[in-house]
Amino acid sequence: MSITIENILLIGSILLFISILVGKTSYRFGVPTLILFLSIGILAGSEGIGGIYFNDPEIAQFIGIVSLNFILFSGGLDTNWKSIKPVVWQGISLSTIGVLVTAVGVGLFVWAITDFTIYEGLLLGAIVSSTDAAAVFSILRSKNLALKTRLRPTLELESGSNDPMAYFLTIAFLGLVTNPEKDIWNIFPLFVQQILIGTVLGFILGKVSKIVINKIRLDFDGLYPVLSIAIMFIVFSITNFMGGNGFLAVYLCAVYLGNQNLIRKKTIMQMFDGLAWLMQIVLFLTLGLLVYPSQIIPVIGIGLLISIFMIFIARPIGVLLSLSFFKMKMRRRWYVSWVGLRGAVPIVFATYPLLAGIDKANFIFNIVFFVSLSSVIIQGTSLSVVAEWLHVALPQRIKPKSQVENFLSNEAKSAIHEISIPPDSLPVGKRVVDLKFPKKAIIAMISRNNQFITPKGSTQLKENDVLIVLGETKETISEVYQALEIKEEKTTEEHH
Repeated sequence: MSITIENILLIGSILLFISILVGKTSYRFGVPTLILFLSIGILAGSEGIGGIYFNDPEIAQFIGIVSLNFILFSGGLDTNWKSIKPVVWQGISLSTIGVLVTAVGVGLFVWAITDFTIYEGLLLGAIVSSTDAAAVFSILRSKNLALKTRLRPTLELESGSNDPMAYFLTIAFLGLVTNPEKDIWNIFPLFVQQILIGTVLGFILGKVSKIVINKIRLDFDGLYPVLSIAIMFIVFSITNFMGGNGFLAVYLCAVYLGNQNLIRKKTIMQMFDGLAWLMQIVLFLTLGLLVYPSQIIPVIGIGLLISIFMIFIARPIGVLLSLSFFKMKMRRRWYVSWVGLRGAVPIVFATYPLLAGIDKANFIFNIVFFVSLSSVIIQGTSLSVVAEWLHVALPQRIKPKSQVENFLSNEAKSAIHEISIPPDSLPVGKRVVDLKFPKKAIIAMISRNNQFITPKGSTQLKENDVLIVLGETKETISEVYQALEIKEEKTTEEHH
């Protein structure tokens, strides 16, 4: 069956529907969704029961780039700066030094055991050097597994930020394969350029994006998520045009926005969460359709050797070297190493050699597909078991409370306070999003003309409004008064 304009919506929606149903069961049995989505794509492909013919690496790569933008942006929005701040340098080290060491280690191993040239081996190593966050945390959630302090933020930061490094290495070594006369040392200035421009533009465009979202005053609330999508692609495109790493800029821009006060922030984040899942499914299905199982079988032997070397030697060495600068118990380092799942990203990067037309491009693609699949099967299905074995999982009885439970608990000493807005005071005429509220306080409700209003970021305050403010402590309420530049009143306070 060929994909045509007439049947693409029907075929796509059926595959999407099946993937969602199958993905639901994966949580129950702890099977990574990646395996199931890829399997559905393979079964629907030209050598499967679906018989859908798809052999266009260029379209697959385009879908991959678009999907990675959504996945990285959604991951950045969900990243809590306070949780990753104590481990930010560990995450950066893992996503740079760790990825580089893994890529070089695998590349040298491939060069040693195959007829690959050194640059071809390093190219393959670069392609499989990044980890897959979606596969990791779908398994952790399915097992309802809580990890000890700072371990989960470290894994989140690494998996969310190591794709740019792997992308750079892939492009750099692909350039050396196609132009072997070039010196390998020439890639270092390119690396510095990509990282510096990507980092700087990520933060600058993040700040500009915040101003745009909060100041543009759209007439329809549903347009704010659409505006965010436009901003995401603008950040990626501008950064690439300027010679920087677009994936890095998109992730950093999202991290910045996710930790700021934005109009319709909750709506934007929920929309991106849903779109990230959609893009994951579409990406995995597309890559599954692109694969020919008959071409995977001949590479099983070499693929298994590379996968075992990567899991048990290259990845551990990369983790141990990159974390050697920091204090961390050895068993936690081993667990970080074990959570180095490969997923859809390496398969997307494997389309670059296909489009470049190098001699071993098809062979590299099939090896990468098998290595990614075997990594998810071996590591993905054993994450919770290894966590228990290394004693990095929290027992059920001492799992941390949710943020709501912590906030409303006696220990949190939460306080509700009514604050009246006097005429001609600073907050009058300002929007909620423009108030420099303390992070530990929120406006739960606004009383106006004997009616209660649920505040939004775009809600403008009026004189004689009464704000029902929820804060963690008395000191938090005092900070609210200071931010509003209103004289503090002590009479209407209630504690829980």
